[in-house]
Amino acid sequence: MKILPVAFDSLGARSMATYVETKDIRVFIDPGVRLSPDRYSLPPHQIELKTLAKLWEEIKRWVLLSDIVIVTHYHYDHHNPDEPEIYDKKELFIKNPREFINESQRKRAEYFLARIEDYASSINIADGKNITIGSTKVTFSEPVYHGISGKLGYVILVLIEEDSKFLFSSDVQGPLNEEAVRFIIKNNPKTLFLDGPPTYLLGTYYKNAEIERALENIKTIIKETEVENLVIDHHLPRDLNWCNYINFIKDIKGKTIVQTAARFRNEEENLLEARRKDLYEKKLPVVDNYG
Repeated sequence: MKILPVAFDSLGARSMATYVETKDIRVFIDPGVRLSPDRYSLPPHQIELKTLAKLWEEIKRWVLLSDIVIVTHYHYDHHNPDEPEIYDKKELFIKNPREFINESQRKRAEYFLARIEDYASSINIADGKNITIGSTKVTFSEPVYHGISGKLGYVILVLIEEDSKFLFSSDVQGPLNEEAVRFIIKNNPKTLFLDGPPTYLLGTYYKNAEIERALENIKTIIKETEVENLVIDHHLPRDLNWCNYINFIKDIKGKTIVQTAARFRNEEENLLEARRKDLYEKKLPVVDNYG
């Protein structure tokens, strides 16, 4: 199984865009990428805008090669309705646009479906379903909270099995909810892409106890599964001190490799949002992984 993180926060913009290839099928999960419109009371820097454009081109290139495209929910860093032609002749598996969904995402889903219906070869509701293609099985969780409650909506997790198990968490924000933890432990993945807790929102949207709960859930997952590659990214690298929150992991189980999506790709982290002030003050050496 080939697993490629195409666009992630550690690569320079908000995303969890991931390409997976088995002997039977090529899958793209969550083809979207965005920038925070306001961080440290600053708009995106020109370097962020340049990186965003490059990451979106990378996403389109890998979507073109894919047979199946999965959309786990309708936030714009996980899907993009503005270029519906990328879904041409693709088989789509999407989060249910009408059930277990908040009003904001319901409206976005309606718009997205109207844009892509003339392009996609099929549009399938994924929630709680599974598909088997040759020796590859794709399993979708039932909807779980986007974080700690349904306020931000719901997401679906994705498990892909072939010669090993790969699990994609989507936006479980930690995970902060027990349903997501149970799905991960039950399926015991070898490789887990986990979006991590939003520590950069500590003191505004999240309390210490909630971040601690997410970290305890990560500890439980490592102890109760045989995960070997744990990629923690997306929300967590928006915090310059992200490493401090997961230092405890090295003391739990030695065989688990914990890293960002950038390191999984053997590249340096490019935490542009977290260092936006440095960009404006010209204190940040620019990492250009895209030529």
